[in-house]
Amino acid sequence: MVLRLPEIPRPSFPLSRIRSLPLPALPLYPVIYFFLGIVFTLLFIFLPYAAYTWLRMLPNPKLLTNRDIEVTTKIYDRNGILLYDIYADQNRTPLPLSEIPELLRYATVAIEDKDFYSHQGFSPRGILRAAREFFLNHQVQGGSTITQQLIKSALLTPEVTVSRKIKEIVLAFWAERLFSKNQILEMYLNQVPYGGTAWGAEAASQTYFGKPVKSLSLAESALLAGLPAAPTEYSPFGNHPQKAFERQGEVLRRMVEDGYITSTQAQEALSQEISFTKPHIGIRAPHFVMYVKELLENHYGPRLVERGGLRIKTSLDIDLEERLEDVVKTHINALKPFRVGNGAALVTNPKTGEILAMVGSHDYFDATYEGNVNVTTSLRPPGSSIKVVTYAAALERGFTAATILNDSPVVYTTPGSPAYAPVNYDGRFHGLVPLRYALGNSYNIPAVKTIAALGVPTVIEKGKRMGISSWIDESRYGLSLTLGGGEITMLDMARVYGTLANLGTEVELAPILEVTDYRGHVIERSKPKGTQGAVKPEVAWIIGNILSDNNARTAAFGPGSLLVIPGKTVSVKTGTSNDKRDNWTIGYTPSYVAAVWVGNNDNTPMDPLLTSGVTGAAPIWHDIMTLLLQNKLDEVPPRPPAVIAIPCYFGREEFFIKGTEPPGGRCVPLPSPTGSSTPTP
Repeated sequence: MVLRLPEIPRPSFPLSRIRSLPLPALPLYPVIYFFLGIVFTLLFIFLPYAAYTWLRMLPNPKLLTNRDIEVTTKIYDRNGILLYDIYADQNRTPLPLSEIPELLRYATVAIEDKDFYSHQGFSPRGILRAAREFFLNHQVQGGSTITQQLIKSALLTPEVTVSRKIKEIVLAFWAERLFSKNQILEMYLNQVPYGGTAWGAEAASQTYFGKPVKSLSLAESALLAGLPAAPTEYSPFGNHPQKAFERQGEVLRRMVEDGYITSTQAQEALSQEISFTKPHIGIRAPHFVMYVKELLENHYGPRLVERGGLRIKTSLDIDLEERLEDVVKTHINALKPFRVGNGAALVTNPKTGEILAMVGSHDYFDATYEGNVNVTTSLRPPGSSIKVVTYAAALERGFTAATILNDSPVVYTTPGSPAYAPVNYDGRFHGLVPLRYALGNSYNIPAVKTIAALGVPTVIEKGKRMGISSWIDESRYGLSLTLGGGEITMLDMARVYGTLANLGTEVELAPILEVTDYRGHVIERSKPKGTQGAVKPEVAWIIGNILSDNNARTAAFGPGSLLVIPGKTVSVKTGTSNDKRDNWTIGYTPSYVAAVWVGNNDNTPMDPLLTSGVTGAAPIWHDIMTLLLQNKLDEVPPRPPAVIAIPCYFGREEFFIKGTEPPGGRCVPLPSPTGSSTPTP
């Protein structure tokens, strides 16, 4: 069976008509809205968000006043005289605008930004000029106002790109909303580079002219104002110094055009001869400065010292320091025949611990003899100058100035160690000697016998209480400690002798009097730190009396040695280490302690002909003490009430602490000490 589909009726019109009928039109509104949405998103969402994000990445112009700029730390002497500038990369001394002369301000505005007081942080005319240069010559340059230069120097990188230029303009506009024109100009004059390590007008003025910026003339101001545009090219210390003067002329011409000065003033400035300071690293009292710098870095950290703008008032008297430097150098040059290569000196005020002078070598800049090494802070054997510690301990433990000590041969033996047989400086033995004369003449054997009787630990403890910091490992020291067998610094020796000068009060050394920031806020102020009772006052007075007694040392040094300061009461002790590798003289009054050392940094022996108290350290010490006491009244230390005087040896009075005087109130007469040939121990 076959199924048939029904026939579809043919249309009553031609098929061609169907193909020619128009399609229905799609509506255009959704497309328009779509594109409008994209535009809206870009304009009002994406672009604002991108701008917001970009702006957030920019440094805030408020950082111009809140940021920690690098400021030079300055070290001064006690009278405010500059010794040294400390800085890392940027030597800067900020000043308020009121301390910067108007002529420099006018010169800067004239050459850098004539419309400074009228624009809003950027110059449209300058921007158009810079844009033309970029599109025509593909160079990014010019167009920067003072505000833009400040932003570029303080907050942005030095890269030369269009994006950085845009940031510069935006931040300059922003900064003008936050700060007054005078504030911006002040920050600019304290911030911008003037060449080398000189940042800011004050540092530049000191670098080029050796004077504070407030003292600049019109000619100098014009020259300085021309430098920031190209500090290397226009530097008077550069390869083309004439460019500095050409630039100066341009600055003066602009100042005339803008009405800041007259043509006559400009011509006078151009004809003025300018004196430049010699390029150098200015430093005075170099050993002391480096010593103080190390103390500061240990206390505050290197970053704050190099970049924090500290103002350090030290205890140093630079006039005294430089006179002592001349004294030391003159004598060391004269001692060259005695194979003496170096010398050092230290002067302190024992009452306060203040360091008044520190000569660390005969010449800081003499590399041949390691002149930069500071001997005052170096460990050296003190020789017999350390005997005062032994005898101070002895007088506190029953000894008196009249105690008889036997200067005779002795040998000390210790299992596992070689025998120790001390000898005297003069190679002789002197028999029975009162303690006063044993100390005054610096006899070695009595001192060794005394430390043997006391015990080495007793003397070490007394030394520590008097200011010695290097006697740490007691096992290293033996009986030779009293002859200088334990190394010590000159600084510690000054504390030891300062304790005696203070009648027993040990005072820490104080090289720094005050620390402030560059705005004048006090950070730290020194106060004398003393420890009473380091030595009994009566003992300290008796030791000082012995050391000032010229008669007590005559047997060794003669009646007219350089240890005598005519008309003055001065206590003094010498010291010489083995093989004459070190020679010391240390003396004091109630107001001064003066210590002197001569020797060689490499520890080579000096000439055997060098004689303690005659050559070596004594002449230097004599000249220094004479200088210190010139035109000053004689200071006689007041005798403590507990010290009494009674008739004693050789028809002289001797001093005793009450309760230690001999029975009957008189000493048993003894013959005057005489020398004898040295027997074999």
